Amino acid sequence: MCGMMEDMPKTSARLLSLLSLLQARRDWPGADLAARLEVSPRTVRRDVDRLRELGYPIAAVKGPDGGYRLGAGSELPPLLFDDEQAVALAAALQTAVAAAARVPGMGEASMRALQTVRQVMPARLRRRVDMFQVTAIGPAEGGGADVGMDVLMALSGAVHAREVLRFDYDDVLRKVEPHHVVARGGRWYLVAWDLDREDWRVFRADRISPRIPTGPRFTPREVPGGDVAAFVTSRFQGSDGADGWPCRGEVILHAPIGAVTPFAADAVVEELGPERSRLVLGAWSWPALAARVGAFDADVEVVGPPELTSAFAMLARRYAAAAGRMS
Repeated sequence: MCGMMEDMPKTSARLLSLLSLLQARRDWPGADLAARLEVSPRTVRRDVDRLRELGYPIAAVKGPDGGYRLGAGSELPPLLFDDEQAVALAAALQTAVAAAARVPGMGEASMRALQTVRQVMPARLRRRVDMFQVTAIGPAEGGGADVGMDVLMALSGAVHAREVLRFDYDDVLRKVEPHHVVARGGRWYLVAWDLDREDWRVFRADRISPRIPTGPRFTPREVPGGDVAAFVTSRFQGSDGADGWPCRGEVILHAPIGAVTPFAADAVVEELGPERSRLVLGAWSWPALAARVGAFDADVEVVGPPELTSAFAMLARRYAAAAGRMS
């Protein structure tokens, strides 16, 4: 009996691997499956029978080599996930919520899908999925650096447990109070209070090497502004707080609002008349802000602040000098 119990985990893992292979392509020769799983063809046949007993529609494929095909039955039996697949699924469905702004209903549908899949998972995997919480900022665009699921689970686990986390970051030991795991622009980040520097930091997860065990529990602080998405966005825009761009100004453009709004991005636009629009916007620096306004190809009245007026004057001198050199 003891030997049978020891073999059960191996058999379950092999069944999961077999199911993954059958899902990967349409037809599989039996010999190829046996080679991939490093078992005999007879064992493959027994495992196929076990999956059929669980309700998976696996058909035998006729031919010189024989083989198997996973059907697309109208009703699926309970799904099988290993730990990494479960966490990856939770991450994908949670980050999909950020796409709701572009695709109506996607966020709600993603959460329903997560709840549906969660119900058919074993209790152990449900706990891991419930522990993994991510704040998604915007759609997942771009190709970020790979991060191991073990790292993401370590970060999310420390956030969930409210325990101090130690990790190596670019070969420097950091000690932090972890607060949020964030997905932004195809990358993963950890938002945390750095205990040594006594300040908030945003760490790239692909550079983190967690140290185990975690430290004592802590009472979470509130991120500046109270909104982690706004805080992280402001940090990427160069601000030290949660107020967005470090340089913000207000101008009046001699252009209709219909010609301004499509190119305003995150700016605030207000119609003042048929050919006048108020624009409040930000940038990394005052010259960059002035250049951004100039891109609208319209006459400009600067409302403020004085730094923006000075930036326009500086750019005017710079552009005039450049034009003079070409004449």
